[in-house]
Amino acid sequence: MQETLHIRKIIHVDMDAFYASVEQLDNPDLRGKPIAVGGGGERGVVSAASYEARKYGVRSAMAGALARKLCPDLIFVRTNFERYRQVSDQIRAVFYEFTDLVEPLSLDEAYLDVTENKVGMPSATVIASWVRQRIKEETGLNASAGISINKFIAKVASDINKPNGQKTIPPEEVIEFLEQLDIRKFYGIGKKTAEKMYLKGIFTGMDLKSKTKEWLGENFGKSGVYYYDIVRGIQHSQVKPNRIRKSLAAERTFRENITSEIFMLEKLDHIAEEVARRLAKSEVAGKTITLKIKYSDFTLKTRSKTLDYYVRSKDVILETAKDLLYQEKMENSVRLLGISLSNLNTEDKKKEKSKKEKPIDVQVKFEF
Repeated sequence: MQETLHIRKIIHVDMDAFYASVEQLDNPDLRGKPIAVGGGGERGVVSAASYEARKYGVRSAMAGALARKLCPDLIFVRTNFERYRQVSDQIRAVFYEFTDLVEPLSLDEAYLDVTENKVGMPSATVIASWVRQRIKEETGLNASAGISINKFIAKVASDINKPNGQKTIPPEEVIEFLEQLDIRKFYGIGKKTAEKMYLKGIFTGMDLKSKTKEWLGENFGKSGVYYYDIVRGIQHSQVKPNRIRKSLAAERTFRENITSEIFMLEKLDHIAEEVARRLAKSEVAGKTITLKIKYSDFTLKTRSKTLDYYVRSKDVILETAKDLLYQEKMENSVRLLGISLSNLNTEDKKKEKSKKEKPIDVQVKFEF
């Protein structure tokens, strides 16, 4: 009889230059140009840099003054975390189309456990490709992904084919991959630790693997045991959702600005249909319907209405959105419309979900 192992299919999704990419998405004049999100003054710090800026050596956490020296044509843009959170919510809504086991690490990255998934696809590699495609469709942004048997390897793999790429490390290739990996690329090994390892002759995963658990413990303390395990592909940490979904939304950015409420109705119809589809797929409903309007001058307005009952019907969502649309006159031409439902009936689902989060026995040979 073939031995069974606890093997999971984990995807790590990481958005490409997230803050900078959102700014370039919202402002076409910034596209293709080196930009830095953050402060450009003497005491300013770069929060994120576009790939055009990274070619000059500009990086996050770098002093703004140094970044400007490296790239004289660098354009500084102020951070807009409200906007980044809005896009992040869109991205997470995509994740939930495929699995409820989503563990966000930040606004722009998350782990997904797709061992069992909502789309019935056995290949985690294919799901990662679909997730990246859906993110592109919903937000216009590119994402990269790493796919493997645990969170550590998936996160390391997501950096390999950036930007706008993905890398799968299937079970049978894990050990070889880790042995050849530069220890600087091991997630959890920082610059100082890497320098200490270099002094002790540890440059690759194979070098690290040659050390005993006792030796690693003596030289690196409690972290030594962690290093001993990860270089052997051992990590038992599960993907743990840290919050239940609080809202579900869909929105569209238009190539040409809309100048009349009449022209918005068709757009709202499509958006309401998409929201209803996602609600049905996630088997949730909501009471609070919010209409989002972004004007051509990038001013953002939201209008909400809370019903006395849970809804997921497209017709109800659309009619409520129309009522919200006509509450006030347009202030300018419109470049984006969105509809979201919040106040969802997800509390019971949280209890149901926690019962399902247990290790899954799968055969060693299976599609990855």
